[in-house]
Amino acid sequence: MKFYITYKKKMRTNLFNQIKEKDYFQNLMNFLDKEYEKNVVFPAKPQLFSCFDLCSEEDLKVIIVGQDPYHEINQANGLAFSVNEGIKLPPSLKNIFKELEIEFGVKVNQSGDLSFLAKQGVLLLNKYLSVVEGKPLSHKIKEYDLLFLDIINYINNINRPIVFMLWGGEAQKLEKLITNPNFLIIKATHPSPLGANKGGWFNSNIFKKCNDFLVLKNIIPINWINKV
Repeated sequence: MKFYITYKKKMRTNLFNQIKEKDYFQNLMNFLDKEYEKNVVFPAKPQLFSCFDLCSEEDLKVIIVGQDPYHEINQANGLAFSVNEGIKLPPSLKNIFKELEIEFGVKVNQSGDLSFLAKQGVLLLNKYLSVVEGKPLSHKIKEYDLLFLDIINYINNINRPIVFMLWGGEAQKLEKLITNPNFLIIKATHPSPLGANKGGWFNSNIFKKCNDFLVLKNIIPINWINKV
């Protein structure tokens, strides 16, 4: 059984039906089959495509782009910047919560599980969807690069207002690929301590800007603070 078929019924977008026969995608699935067999890979196999499982195309409002999953035990859950319930918050996620508290003036629910955002239409998308334990960017391969481009191109053709939140230089390289006039691009420094502490993250009001745009387009804004 091909790796992707395990997830086919869970896919809530048409994307994977369009790309599953492409050579690079077949190669990627074969690569992942072998990696999960011989290494400890995060997230767990059933969570590999959680960002798509939890955020349907119909609900999609916001895309937040990350790099690759957290690489320590029990952290990654298939959503960019998110960790499993009960896990200590990584530094980037701490700074995301700090900025939310600055903008909205209320205490953020300190669970690092961001699935409540995904269910509201926030696609928490890592460029590389998997990683070997203790080896960041270990799955930085051309097949994932091609998949990521297909994902961005697919979203770029959705004909309604959507917000892209591009944090840090690497994510902001995507800007030239996002050409849909219905979309808003919001840029900020990466929330990691290395980036955030140099300015451009705290007091950026990026989450309010996102919600203001959604409201302007008669779209229900995101509840960034508390689980729903």
